[in-house]
Amino acid sequence: MATNLDTRPQRRSRSRTNIALRKPFQKIIRPLIAIIIFLVIWQILTSSPDSNLPSPLKVWQDTWNPLIINPFFDNGGIDKGLGIQIAASLGRVAVGFFLATFVGIALGILIGSSSFMYDALDPLFQVLRTIPPLAWLPISLAAFRDSQPSAIFVIFITAVWPIIINTTVGVQQIPQDYKNVARVLRLSRQKYFFKVLFPSAVPYIFTGLRIGIGLSWLAIIAAEMLVGGVGIGFFIWDSYNSSRLSDIILALVYVGLVGLLLDRMVVFIASKVVPEDQK
Repeated sequence: MATNLDTRPQRRSRSRTNIALRKPFQKIIRPLIAIIIFLVIWQILTSSPDSNLPSPLKVWQDTWNPLIINPFFDNGGIDKGLGIQIAASLGRVAVGFFLATFVGIALGILIGSSSFMYDALDPLFQVLRTIPPLAWLPISLAAFRDSQPSAIFVIFITAVWPIIINTTVGVQQIPQDYKNVARVLRLSRQKYFFKVLFPSAVPYIFTGLRIGIGLSWLAIIAAEMLVGGVGIGFFIWDSYNSSRLSDIILALVYVGLVGLLLDRMVVFIASKVVPEDQK
């Protein structure tokens, strides 16, 4: 009887180990199964000669050389590989998003800390944020007279609103007890900012950043379709005009993967910055 009791903890430990090993395996296998099923259904639906869309095998054959095996080729002009096209788009997104991050966090803290500023600016921001991003493109083209800063402005105006709103909410949600303690300890504004305000608002800020980076990547694709030049958005539009549907599908896959990587990047940074007790 004693022997049976002694083996129970070992069995439970082995069971827990097996479950821990199965979880990463399942997270890899289950998406792969879903992707395979999707590709099979796609292949079946587009295998007919009358199909308007290419099958997965057709996409692979059409884009293997040079788009897949040589994504960084450069034949001059707009005839460039998908790697160069995506890099150009990411450069615009980086500039616009970092500008939106700086302005959005600063305005969010200002509005969240002052009831006067909140009452004055919140109605204006609520109106401006509902304007579709591409509706700003004609205004930016008229103002800057150049497609490059116009596309960056569209990124900025797209990403700044969720950052402002989430930062404002984060500042407003600081517990009153924290504010009272800060008054009792007579913390300076600088210490209050770094010890109380910013740490409390960080989770909300990163929520806004995560939404903003996703919207930025969506907006640049649409903006580049209109302003032209080197970029993944214009590549998709140019491929459509040239009836290269396989190129479009491959580009869409790349766009989705880059969007996922951008989102994971913000989540990773948040995991290193946000305090453990606030996750």
